[in-house]
Amino acid sequence: MHATIGDRIRIMGRNVGLQEHSGEIIEVRGARGEPPYRVRFADGRESLIFPGPDCVIDRRAQG
Repeated sequence: MHATIGDRIRIMGRNVGLQEHSGEIIEVRGARGEPPYRVRFADGRESLIFPGPDCVIDRRAQG
């Protein structure tokens, strides 16, 4: 998995009834865009994320 600052990450709910969470990647700590990522969620909290198979990176629009 590779990301850049400004990309969005979506974390799918693993169980029935759990909501998807998403946030903006504000820091990439791995070499060449690899995890871990610092993510800012809509409620303002930040977390260091080591994405698993339940995560998807949405690239930011260039331009």
